[in-house]
Amino acid sequence: MCFGSKNKLYDNDELPRPVPGHAPQQPTYADPAPKASMPPSYSQPQQPVSPIYSPHPLSPVYQSPTMPPPGHQQQQQYLPPPGPPPVELPAVSQTSPPVELSGADIAPPPGPPPNRGGSNTDYAPPPGPPPAKSDNDLSYIAPPPGPPPPPASSKPKHDWESLVPDTSLFPPPPSFFSGFDRSPASNATEAEAEAGERWCAQFPLTPPLTLDAAALGALRAHDVRLMTPAVGWKGSLAWRAPGVWEGRTDKAATDSTVIAYPPLYAVQQHEPGRSAAGVRTVYYEVAAVQDGGKGDVCLALGFTALPYPSFRMPGWHRGSLAVHGDDGHRFVNDRWGGKSFTQPFRRGETYGIGMTFRAAGQGRIETEVFFTRQGRLAGSWNLHEEVDAEQDLPVTGLEGYHDLSCAIGTYKAVSFDAIFDPARWLYQPPV
Repeated sequence: MCFGSKNKLYDNDELPRPVPGHAPQQPTYADPAPKASMPPSYSQPQQPVSPIYSPHPLSPVYQSPTMPPPGHQQQQQYLPPPGPPPVELPAVSQTSPPVELSGADIAPPPGPPPNRGGSNTDYAPPPGPPPAKSDNDLSYIAPPPGPPPPPASSKPKHDWESLVPDTSLFPPPPSFFSGFDRSPASNATEAEAEAGERWCAQFPLTPPLTLDAAALGALRAHDVRLMTPAVGWKGSLAWRAPGVWEGRTDKAATDSTVIAYPPLYAVQQHEPGRSAAGVRTVYYEVAAVQDGGKGDVCLALGFTALPYPSFRMPGWHRGSLAVHGDDGHRFVNDRWGGKSFTQPFRRGETYGIGMTFRAAGQGRIETEVFFTRQGRLAGSWNLHEEVDAEQDLPVTGLEGYHDLSCAIGTYKAVSFDAIFDPARWLYQPPV
């Protein structure tokens, strides 16, 4: 890089060195070529030589002027302001610690500090009575009673309560997604299920029976008769007392359903619309006898319309329902895994199942199913509850328009007592 002009200012590269004892010799300048505006006879003005400084004989002599340079005026003399100098605060940086100021250097302002939002203890009301109220003073007008009206821009309230019906009379909602594809305890084969469906298709539901005098007398005495299954039965049934039967099966017994005659619910005698009360309840109990057996209690309690395949458990096919003791599930026309309902059965306990039919007007019947354990209500469900269309099948045959018989299901080794006499029941139905 280059600084200044390319032409050298000096003839020689170095200045002459001073001789010891002599004043330093000024350098010799090379006079530039004279300009046209400068007279040729121009010479340096002669000024008096300072007595203190003796320049080199070859150096021109100059003396500073006595007046200030042009364009400048004589500066006035200024005095410092009265009082001590102001306090100089140290510079504060982002990394330096906070500066602590001494209280001796900064004095608080005169008077009390201002109020900081607390109670206004410093405020005093103006002297004298309060000013009289004026009719034109809007600050004294009290608001009207009641809540403020809604703003004009708000939408009108929709009266949905008058449009939605009372849902308290609706049946309870179903237990969605509670159905099982298989029972966690024991299951029949697919071939047996298909055989039961073929049997039901071959023997459809019969219309209500006309009972004779003997059958009506047996119903009034609660002395019904258990009928031995025609297919696959490996056990025994015995009448022990009026309204009491006992049954036994061995470990090789397959699925079976024991029904009673006459049916406990006969349409021509018990249909709720035929009575003044408009309600009819049928109920029975089964005791799981303590016979020393172990494992699941393969016993089922339910009702079925007639006829029903005796080689299948109740609740698996059309027109039947039951609560199974091996898994505690309830089955309504369900040949798969049923739905969760209660705890599995235990030997030595007594269980009961009943159905209540109520006249609902215009020939309709509402049906409630309830279950008891050791003389206490342990669960119930409405037969006409909303169902899952993908899992549940119709309840035709159980609605009160067909005769219904008790249906006791057995499997493997089990001992039980069937009790139809109300005097021996642990639970007494309300109606």
